Amino acid sequence: MKLCMIGTGYVGLVSGVCFADLGNDVICVDKDINKIDNLKKGIIPIYEPGLEELVLKNYKNKRLNFSSNLKDSVKKSDIIFICVGTPTKKNSNSADLNQVYSAAKEISKSINKFKIIINKSTVPVATGDEVEKIIAKKVSRKFFSVVSNPEFLREGEAIRDFIYPDRVVIGCNDEKSKKILKNLYSPLVSKGAKFVSTNRRAAELIKYASNAFLATKITFINEIANLCEKIGIDVEDISIGIGLDKRIGSRFLRAGPAYGGSCFPKDTKAIVSTADKFKTNLSVIKSVIKSNELRLNILQKRVNSILKNKIKNKKISFLGVTFKANTDDMRDSSSLKLIPYLSRRGAKVNYFDPTGPKKEFSKLNNVKFSKSIQDSIERSDLIIIHTEWNDFKSINFKKFSKNKKLIIYDMRNIFSPTKIKNLGFKYFGIGR
Repeated sequence: MKLCMIGTGYVGLVSGVCFADLGNDVICVDKDINKIDNLKKGIIPIYEPGLEELVLKNYKNKRLNFSSNLKDSVKKSDIIFICVGTPTKKNSNSADLNQVYSAAKEISKSINKFKIIINKSTVPVATGDEVEKIIAKKVSRKFFSVVSNPEFLREGEAIRDFIYPDRVVIGCNDEKSKKILKNLYSPLVSKGAKFVSTNRRAAELIKYASNAFLATKITFINEIANLCEKIGIDVEDISIGIGLDKRIGSRFLRAGPAYGGSCFPKDTKAIVSTADKFKTNLSVIKSVIKSNELRLNILQKRVNSILKNKIKNKKISFLGVTFKANTDDMRDSSSLKLIPYLSRRGAKVNYFDPTGPKKEFSKLNNVKFSKSIQDSIERSDLIIIHTEWNDFKSINFKKFSKNKKLIIYDMRNIFSPTKIKNLGFKYFGIGR
């Protein structure tokens, strides 16, 4: 099939490349000409394991192309995916849909035969209705169908999630589109994915409800971790004990920093905003948002306690600053609050991240990027393991045994407290 992906961000690029790898002809469109030129050269704008190889392979085989010409790309395609950003509006919980509606207006100018217009961006309930109205101002409804097809890609594992999904959710109001899309996704369904067909509004809500539930699980175990720290037990034991219950499941029960990234923070706020619009109170999700915000204060207090409130001139090293491993995404990462906080208190902070230095910290006093793990750790007073990169799991702390004053704050619980303490270092974890 001939597909057009509008937007070459995380969702659009990963989805487009994977569709091409399944044998479809895909055009990824972006108004950023420099980004398009770089993609044609094999320069990938995001860090995602395996993505670069797939881009090069499918571009070489001419199943994948990149363009800044939206009008021409829409005319050449049968199915158009809207994969643009839906960030939180400033001073509001609601999603900013300007990019979605702008894309819809541009699409309406280029429809020359029947097209399926798919919202793959995460959008509030009834967004598809509005997109349909926008396009219908220019084009007869018999020439297009608007569908909701939410993505469920985890950063760092996105390619695997696309190829081996738990489910494919299609929200459409006509049988013709349903049949075409079932055929499009048939290679994934044949591998075991459940094909879920529902109406458009239901599909939109499924995505928000999924993310809100996962955010709730993370927040829940973080609060349990707070309790564990007070009563002297290990939250890892609790996670195992409750995760073995099939009704609960073990995933998303790892205590750590506050949840962050491109989805959970904005999507929990957006579903609350939607509920307010329909005069319904989502008190549980509101509490989740509040608890996650307070999480940062708890982590700051823990660092203060570990250093006995003597932060000034302390040499503090951060291992990992992205919101999770295997991504370069800094959006709503706890490090964006913790590192500036320590900088303001007079600490000398260095950080190492496998994805390189971050512009977010470039103007902070006494905050520097280290070129290696060893450089970051040496001569430090406190090591904060912020992100669970595999690179950090194999650190041999014996190399640093001369520094008996070294303190390790393991925010991801990737090390054994006993082993670290046996080396003569002080160890603190989350919920331990």
